Amino acid sequence: MSNIKSHIVLLLSFISMTLSAQQDPSFSLYHHNMGIVNPAYAGAGEQMELNLGFRSQWAGIEGSPQTQSFNFSTPINDRIGLGISVVNDKVFVLKETDIYADFSYKLPINIETDLFLGLKAGGSMINIDLISLGINDPLFSEDVNKFNPNLGMGAYLKGEKYFVNISVPALLSSKRYEKEGVLVTKATDKAHFYMGAGYQFSFSESVDFTASTLTRIVEGAPLSIDITGLVAIQEKTEIGISYRFNESISAIAMFKYLDWFQFGYAYEHTTSPVGDYNNGSHELLLKIMFLKK
Repeated sequence: MSNIKSHIVLLLSFISMTLSAQQDPSFSLYHHNMGIVNPAYAGAGEQMELNLGFRSQWAGIEGSPQTQSFNFSTPINDRIGLGISVVNDKVFVLKETDIYADFSYKLPINIETDLFLGLKAGGSMINIDLISLGINDPLFSEDVNKFNPNLGMGAYLKGEKYFVNISVPALLSSKRYEKEGVLVTKATDKAHFYMGAGYQFSFSESVDFTASTLTRIVEGAPLSIDITGLVAIQEKTEIGISYRFNESISAIAMFKYLDWFQFGYAYEHTTSPVGDYNNGSHELLLKIMFLKK
């Protein structure tokens, strides 16, 4: 009985989270993996690049969010970039896999500044495994399986010392869950609007400091604002802190000791009341660059 009650509590938490319209997963290492939410980043690094990410949120809570991400991008020529991104997100009985193809086009502004414009096309596969709960209730008598096609767009302004980005990775609202009968429950994905910027300060030939911010706006959900400060030492090690207002604080480290490989780790502590019931969140990022010959 206690196990069933714990499942019901988690399910109610899941439904509450989806109804709040804050469906897309958040990342502490977003500044190194922006291709997930902005198609304009495809090919902007001027070399073939592969990012593999893993995030375990709210450690210690059964059924807490687990996210894996894959992002590959490459320039085709000096103007066009292509990419593909896959994000697999699991929360309790909900599994969602987002698969998108990205296209970007570079518009040179001047010798030091480029504007990248991008488009996303793909969709989300949704599976809610309600039958596995073993609850004798009409609401849980049938699993939910859906595919929601979608489109996204973004822009990325890149200068020698600064950047500005804006994106809506999924423009269309789509139904995630709808049940008719004894009880009607409905959850709908809302468009997520991202806006961010950053500037790099050079303290010496070997030490740089980058300050950046990322704002996420979702209809019906609280405004989400991240502020991040990163210190880079000899372009090999990057350490810093990221603060998400009224939600969390993260410690970040990125290591770049090989020209073709980078490794990042972030630990996020929840500052909201839910932080009293979990052991924080862990995030890993592997970045592989295919160097030009």
